[in-house]
Amino acid sequence: MVWEIVLWVIFAIMNLVLLGLNFYQFIGFSDLEADYLNPYELSSRINSVIVPEYMLHGAFCILFLLTGHWIMFLLTLPPACYNLKLYLSRQHLIDVTEVFRVLNVEKKIRIIKLGFYVIFFAIVISRLAFSAINAVFGDEDDLRGFSLH
Repeated sequence: MVWEIVLWVIFAIMNLVLLGLNFYQFIGFSDLEADYLNPYELSSRINSVIVPEYMLHGAFCILFLLTGHWIMFLLTLPPACYNLKLYLSRQHLIDVTEVFRVLNVEKKIRIIKLGFYVIFFAIVISRLAFSAINAVFGDEDDLRGFSLH
């Protein structure tokens, strides 16, 4: 039971890092729009965190699969497939010459991802709380209706 609490803490930390990376990218696009950053600086900043974000989200998804949390895996699968599609088609990096043309679209993508990660964070924290309650009280039958796997 303790391992499940540790696992949910790891999921929460991973989700917080993903939230931070997406918020960092969104702030970068907002700074470019407000003319606080130049396109070269924005591109280098965002391009340096895109691949780690994709890898972390992929690890997040695979970890849910390997630990048997099927619904959580299915919830994280569509963004992982979207990230993989962008990466394989080489459209994941921000091009300096095209940054102003794609600015609004990229900001909307980051807003959608932020919303997804915030909702997902709430789910992960609630699962962490249910696991902790289950570990303390041991009434697995009373909490079975709240299971997401």
